[in-house]
Amino acid sequence: MIVCLCHRVSDRDIRREVSTGTHCFELLQDQTGVASSCGSCHDCAREVFDAACGQAHCAAGGAAAARGVGLEARQV
Repeated sequence: MIVCLCHRVSDRDIRREVSTGTHCFELLQDQTGVASSCGSCHDCAREVFDAACGQAHCAAGGAAAARGVGLEARQV
């Protein structure tokens, strides 16, 4: 499905970007233009991105936590 009409970005495009290493929503916006014009697709784009990250184990802090990075900061 098309998520961003302004830049013609689909859910497949977002999942592809995540699968090739994009794990930051702002970077996704820079690379695809999604949610960077009128903004009406932001929530949907973010949901698709978060779901794709969850499947790729890169959700906010997920990859770092899996490696044990940042645990010392949480234990303070």
